[in-house]
Amino acid sequence: MRTGIAAHCPQALQQFTPPEALRLSSGAVLADATVGYQTWGTLNAEADNVIWVCHALTGTSDVESWWPALFGPGKALDPQHYFIVCANVLGSCYGSAGPLSHGRGHFPSISIADMVQHQRQLAQHLGICGIAMMLGGSMGGFQALEWVLQSELPIQRLALIACAAAQPAQAIALSTLQNQQIYRDPNFSEGHYDDDCAPEDGLSLARQLGHLSYRCDTELADRFGREQRDDGRFQVQSYLQHQGDKLVRRFDANCYLRLNQALLDYSVHSHEQAVVKLRQFYAPVLIVGVDSDWLYPWHEQIKLADYFPNAALLQVHSASGHDGFLLDAQQFEPALRQLLLSGSAAEGSTGSKPKTHPVQRSSALCV
Repeated sequence: MRTGIAAHCPQALQQFTPPEALRLSSGAVLADATVGYQTWGTLNAEADNVIWVCHALTGTSDVESWWPALFGPGKALDPQHYFIVCANVLGSCYGSAGPLSHGRGHFPSISIADMVQHQRQLAQHLGICGIAMMLGGSMGGFQALEWVLQSELPIQRLALIACAAAQPAQAIALSTLQNQQIYRDPNFSEGHYDDDCAPEDGLSLARQLGHLSYRCDTELADRFGREQRDDGRFQVQSYLQHQGDKLVRRFDANCYLRLNQALLDYSVHSHEQAVVKLRQFYAPVLIVGVDSDWLYPWHEQIKLADYFPNAALLQVHSASGHDGFLLDAQQFEPALRQLLLSGSAAEGSTGSKPKTHPVQRSSALCV
């Protein structure tokens, strides 16, 4: 593993390697499929005081560091009351099995379903019997949604932040262009590159395009406008280059490709059984969107809410685009705490249909 990537692995990382091989959606079989993860708090006697957090594309398992507005005493992610778990996704480079540990370019393609199957092995290892709240943002939201489709554990509450029921067409286009930047880097070598000759230019350009989709035009205009540096470059160009360079130092191109492709492929719409299962998920659901998000715009959250019989929508105001789900998380933290007070353990995803509340679609819900 490159030194820069290793330095970004959480210090408190734990690892579990299931004894059985993991059979992937593609039919490939992955042996020694280690799960990197972190936990906070204590599992209760019933083993059901669990908040399971799913991270975004290039994130780590250290939810305390990247969602600080939600984490800590008195907040939604309170380790004094809940056993909080976050697993590094399959295919990443921060502790879980991925291209860096399993043959670089030989690592098979993966799906969001594979990521969740991988995490379910960890849940079984930890002795978890129920989940008080399943929570995820961006790619983490896709994982949380897939947990509902796969899990035999009762999920008492679900929170989906800044995501959709399927990768929208514009996001597919952006992901495809990002991947092409990496594939066309002369150093890519079909994924079989060495650490000292990695496709850094391709990964940097992919990240620059990706980061651009995470922000919004008004923020860039307010921050940079047409200001130029002493060397004549626009400040916004320098900003994007900086974002690309940062990712190159901490992430791997093969990992980026596998995870980006998994996002690109994900869709609930095309699976009739999945749609039926979501419509039968009667536990309380909170769906949060960001008003300036053009990667997963508000209408995607409205469509997602229509799949659930007991969903509430919340739109938060942010000048940060899609990244508002991280940078302005304090706006929806009270709604998560309220969600944790709703429902009951007896009315989980397998219980009888509880009294539902109409889906709210008004901007009056903005906090």
